[in-house]
Amino acid sequence: MPERTRTLVMTGATSGLGACALARLTARPGTRAIIGARPSSTRPALDAVEMLPLDLSSLSEVRAFAAAVTDRLNGEPIDMLVLNAGAQFRSTAARSAEGFELTFAVNHLAHYLLARLLLPAVADGGRIVLTTSDTHDPKIFRRAPTRLEVRRWAQAPGSPASAYAASKLGNLLTAEGIAALPETAERQITAIAFNPGLTGGTGLSREFPAALSRAMRALRPVFILLSRLRPELYMNTPEHAGDVLAQLAEGTLTPPPGRVYASLVRGQLTFPDPSALAQDPAAREELWQDSADLTGLPAR
Repeated sequence: MPERTRTLVMTGATSGLGACALARLTARPGTRAIIGARPSSTRPALDAVEMLPLDLSSLSEVRAFAAAVTDRLNGEPIDMLVLNAGAQFRSTAARSAEGFELTFAVNHLAHYLLARLLLPAVADGGRIVLTTSDTHDPKIFRRAPTRLEVRRWAQAPGSPASAYAASKLGNLLTAEGIAALPETAERQITAIAFNPGLTGGTGLSREFPAALSRAMRALRPVFILLSRLRPELYMNTPEHAGDVLAQLAEGTLTPPPGRVYASLVRGQLTFPDPSALAQDPAAREELWQDSADLTGLPAR
């Protein structure tokens, strides 16, 4: 009997580590990929990939994408849901279609909503991976949050760097929240928050001058040297980070029981404790409920 086609649904798949992960995942025969991207994005030259329009700065567009994915699936389940897209903006004055601060809206609220809408379509035994960052942790990044303020972050989160850190904490707590759902345990769905670490050649800083991205890549040997003292400064390549993301999505790499956070540290995959705030069940529940309210969903 032929093996069932496995289905991947992914954001952040047109550049950087996401494009590398997509290429690896679709290289396996019998894989179908549906990716969401802005119409201006470069379409991947891969036969198994269908690209649907998705603007993460609009929750109504997120809902339309989820509906389009469900329509395309026609009852077939999602084996891998990879929510990898991310952005960082030069100012926190930029707003989403609903009036939320743009970094928090794109990185957290849109992916929270998408995960909630598509969770019922995830296969039993399927995997959900959200890309987070070690910048969520005050021990690593001094502008990381030390207390949960979801509603403030959605409106006026402070500096662009602190807005990014807050959004990445949101991704991590969303993965923790999914993992804690009774439905997830009953259906043996694995939820993972993946920190690829500092990675050159990504589309994360697309709002910044291209020269800055080129300089970052050129300075990779310097960052690797500095990482002997500060491991978080080790710069991964998109190919390596994408390969690890793909392996987490397909299950060839998996966290130990009870672990959700997977982090590349000096190029090696580790499963450390996240920040104290990210380990707090009360914070996880508060983020879940506030995010549900902000995105127009019931808490459960």
